Amino acid sequence: MDNPIIQIMLNRKSIRRYTDQMPSDKVIASIVRTGQQAPFASQLYSVLLSRGRESIPYEAPLLFTICVDMHKLQVFMAKRNWRLVTNHLFLLLLGIQDASLMAENMVIAAESLGLGSCFLGDTPYRSEKIVKEYKLPSGVFPLVQLVMGYPAEDPLPRPRYPLDFVLFEDKYPQFNEKQIAEAMKVMDEGYLAQDYYRNVNYMIPLEGDREETFTFDDYSWTEHISRKWGQWLPSLVGLLKKLESCGFKITVSQEKE
Repeated sequence: MDNPIIQIMLNRKSIRRYTDQMPSDKVIASIVRTGQQAPFASQLYSVLLSRGRESIPYEAPLLFTICVDMHKLQVFMAKRNWRLVTNHLFLLLLGIQDASLMAENMVIAAESLGLGSCFLGDTPYRSEKIVKEYKLPSGVFPLVQLVMGYPAEDPLPRPRYPLDFVLFEDKYPQFNEKQIAEAMKVMDEGYLAQDYYRNVNYMIPLEGDREETFTFDDYSWTEHISRKWGQWLPSLVGLLKKLESCGFKITVSQEKE
């Protein structure tokens, strides 16, 4: 469709190289304010900002940390003489919705102003460091980080599943071999056409006794994502501990304590 907003969204891609130009305070405020207008359950979010530090990934000028935040909720509930009784798991899920929707609004706003961005998805596993760095109170959990700035590169948008592998009307389908093969083909051939993994020179190493049979000529997205989630982070204990350290008690034993 010939619609500027839709075109901005369809052309979005992760940016990993940035110019030295620092976005103005007005641009930053506009991006965050636009983020606030995303739909929300209870505004269970906060945004942390760091500017122009050498430690920011990809040497981006801006680093936003979008947090699930039930601390602020408890603060004004106390002013109303209420105490939080809703289970923390449900509030965490609502907070993830709130924070994610806000983050995506920020990305779209930034794109419309000529900026690029890249999400850092491993943020929850770095929560202890972030809590200490920003002096976060109990009830605030770093969900995702977002680097942002003016792009110094213009990569192609990455492939996505075919629409019929995503949009299901009336009921979830039972996939046949043809549908699965087509979806895998779209993703794999799309990444191979861009020579993505060869350009970044990265293949996830195999663990255990699996023998490596792939090269950069055929290693692509479905193998990459299968290796990632077929080998990494099998235990949820560490993540539960990180959530608990941030004040989120989401297991029955934690609730009883």
